[in-house]
Amino acid sequence: MPASIPETRASLILRLQNADDVAAWETFAELYVPVVFRVARSRGFQTADADNLVQEVLLAVAQSVTQWFERNDRGSFRAWLLRIARNEAADMISRRATRSLGQDGDDAARSLNAMAARDDVSSLLELEYQRAMFQRAADQVRNSVAEQTWQAFWLTQVDGLSIAEAAQQLGTRTGNIYFGRSRVMARIKELVSQYEGQS
Repeated sequence: MPASIPETRASLILRLQNADDVAAWETFAELYVPVVFRVARSRGFQTADADNLVQEVLLAVAQSVTQWFERNDRGSFRAWLLRIARNEAADMISRRATRSLGQDGDDAARSLNAMAARDDVSSLLELEYQRAMFQRAADQVRNSVAEQTWQAFWLTQVDGLSIAEAAQQLGTRTGNIYFGRSRVMARIKELVSQYEGQS
């Protein structure tokens, strides 16, 4: 995986301006729904509240993506998306007088106040985005390679086993582990690159 994932392609964002472009919205949702959801959960929102926040964010994006795209000072898409998510979260918490939010409205308010460290939240959003891109690519690759090839990658790159330990566990030679791991890693990187380049 590259150290820094490039910004979402402008072509996808352009297509989001058309509410009838189902493929563009599905791609957007596939990439960003898990990201916003996990960030909300990590900040103290219960599952139902995180789901509600995701829906509010999607609605806000749909309503304002055209205006955002036309701005000369728009900045990055993910920074804009983060701002929307923060604003929607603040709105949800401010409505806690009429309904409870999370386990305790005060706990949720404290969680939102903890979001004040913008760099921390931005880093979390970026991390979750990278995680979503990896998971999307990894799921596709796992379905296209032999189980032992996948295990060679998983055991060494995710579980942290040495090449020798993975070879012993899988009952194969170390050369097969190197080859399988390399093949899976190359395919994951290629898919992430393709996802970023979707138009």
